[in-house]
Amino acid sequence: MRVRRVVTTRAGGGSRPPYDTFNLGDHVGDDEGDVFANRKRLATELGLTEQNLAWMEQVHGRTATIVDGSETTAAEATDALVTNKPGVALVVLVADCVPLLLADAEAGVVAAVHAGRVGARIGVVPAALAAMRSLGAEPRRTEALLGPAICGDCYEVPAAMAADVDKHVPGSACKTRKGTPGLDLRAGLWRQLADHGVGKIGLDPRCTNEEKTLFSYRRDGTTGRLAAITWVDPA
Repeated sequence: MRVRRVVTTRAGGGSRPPYDTFNLGDHVGDDEGDVFANRKRLATELGLTEQNLAWMEQVHGRTATIVDGSETTAAEATDALVTNKPGVALVVLVADCVPLLLADAEAGVVAAVHAGRVGARIGVVPAALAAMRSLGAEPRRTEALLGPAICGDCYEVPAAMAADVDKHVPGSACKTRKGTPGLDLRAGLWRQLADHGVGKIGLDPRCTNEEKTLFSYRRDGTTGRLAAITWVDPA
């Protein structure tokens, strides 16, 4: 089975500043009509229908929800979507947090995970891997993509916070470009994925705070959300 993965940028939509232009988040204060039009365009550009897109109400938790495409609303209070249904495209929205896309192509199982600081700390990634295993996926066959997120050079946090997150996700603590305590969540998540036996791990190195073509909450405050999407091609 062929697995598809897409990451959007700010470009190509109809939202007005400060959400310009391809904002896909419907919870950030943007005009509902603009967001609807952007989501419709997303589906069209991917060769899917709007009903093929599976969304979630992200709450910085560790719940992983299995979906099959019959859902008519976003999955409530969850931070990972998992499916084994071809053509169901799982969407995670971010503006600094880590979007993680997982796939076992042999089993036909994919997952989209919202791995921010809080969710990563409390175990959303192991929860997603467990949900994938319940559908027949195996970590050794699973490929992971850690998408664009704020980098360790930019993500300054209090020293106690960095130490706490590193305790739960070893390898996350770092020093920022200024020499202050920071977090490199993708480094910690890479290690966590490897420790769980994930066979292949890739990284999109772009930093949302540094790359102006991406949305960043830390840089801009009021802003839009980019999407990372994955699905099994039904063709």
